[in-house]
Amino acid sequence: MDKTIIISVLSMAGLGGFFALVLAIANQKLHVKEDPRVEKIEAALPGLNCGACGFPGCAAYARALAEGGAAANACVVGGAKAAQEIAEVLGIEACVVVKKLPIVHCGADRGQRTLSADYVGIRECKAANLVSGGGINCSYGCLGFGDCASACPQDVIRMVDGLPQVNLDECIGCGKCVSACPRRIISMEEVNKDRMMLVACNSKDKCPVVRKACPVGCIGCGLCAKLSGGIFIMEGKLALVDYAKVNELGDWEMVAGKCPTKAIKIEKEAKG
Repeated sequence: MDKTIIISVLSMAGLGGFFALVLAIANQKLHVKEDPRVEKIEAALPGLNCGACGFPGCAAYARALAEGGAAANACVVGGAKAAQEIAEVLGIEACVVVKKLPIVHCGADRGQRTLSADYVGIRECKAANLVSGGGINCSYGCLGFGDCASACPQDVIRMVDGLPQVNLDECIGCGKCVSACPRRIISMEEVNKDRMMLVACNSKDKCPVVRKACPVGCIGCGLCAKLSGGIFIMEGKLALVDYAKVNELGDWEMVAGKCPTKAIKIEKEAKG
């Protein structure tokens, strides 16, 4: 065999061995030991990586917990069981986990929305919102293309006649639907999924504008606030439910029935 080839092979082998040795030494010197609690915490989490805790995924949340940079009850999906296991690993008292569910603040289906133009663009809410408001007159209402449904990691939101319906029995409360909606018509509230009251409107406009844009929008009359003893509050021209007090109201049907546009809804069972 040619000496040049032999020398080349030996040189490359020598260089390879040298760099392997350097990397091995560097690995030993620079290795950072991970807190053993991280693995135990991650094992207690559901592993969905939904981001509801405010971190990119379960692993990032576990590291933040071990470093003392996160609340032990931030995982709403894991619930009380995960919170208890995390507390045991960290040696702290278990925290109460409050699960919130999505409320859709729009009640106008496709047939009820008045149009300003015929939208023919990309069939996504974020895109439509940038182009003449998707062709609907209400600048606060649901655009109906289902960005919220696409964002749901559990596939529990379906679009029915242009409005999102959430299967609350299957919802994990991650809140991704909230951030996916460009008009912020969805809010996360602490509610009883079997019976809840809501204002199916998000419009901040005055009565004449609302009337022109939508037959079922809140016109800001304030009648619900007067009849409910503070359970409903007015934020400008929009009625809101105070969910911390809503169960104090005895006759939900009476208040909802007095709404002139029927914008107040009582949901008696989860939609699926």
